[in-house]
Amino acid sequence: MRNPWIVGVSGASGTPYAAAVLRGLFDAGESVDLVVSRAARLTILDETGAPFRDAHWKDDLTAWLGRDLDGTDLTYWPAGDLAAGPSSGSYPARGMVVVPASTAACAGIAIGLSKDLLQRAAEVNLKERRRVVVVPRETPVTRSHLGHLIALHDAGAVVLPASPGFYGSGASASAQQLIDFVAGKTLDALGVPHSLFRRWRGQLGS
Repeated sequence: MRNPWIVGVSGASGTPYAAAVLRGLFDAGESVDLVVSRAARLTILDETGAPFRDAHWKDDLTAWLGRDLDGTDLTYWPAGDLAAGPSSGSYPARGMVVVPASTAACAGIAIGLSKDLLQRAAEVNLKERRRVVVVPRETPVTRSHLGHLIALHDAGAVVLPASPGFYGSGASASAQQLIDFVAGKTLDALGVPHSLFRRWRGQLGS
């Protein structure tokens, strides 16, 4: 039986994080169900110059990720399709990652708003006690945002801010190295193997 990871991309700035996580999942041979919110399409267009359209999602995703998707186990669900598979707890899934996670997405998931498929799928995976990783990318944060993140933590989610470390590549790290660090930590939280960053080995300068 197919048992995918659900990847939700919300409208926060940080779509390169989503791209790196998707590439990492595909490199590991994982099955993926993808949900891209309406707001995320605007952010993808703004940050990459590439459109993301339901009718042309595979071509647009290929251009966004910069790789051929032939041979990948990938299903795309429009964010407005609340009858989609991931909207039900009986739909098999390993869990879900929301990357990047906007403040609106975090709030909607935390209070069970189910405004769109992304929020509904995250709520479903929480209630089914599956692994859920939320990657907020916002700074500074308000008290209400912190409250929603605490509620997500208490519901069983891993709250993993998009906060890159420098010990793997140093102060001269490239933007891609910092992106890959966050993507790698996200994959660690999912239990998916990767080689996106150099791990700490207990020695300075190693």
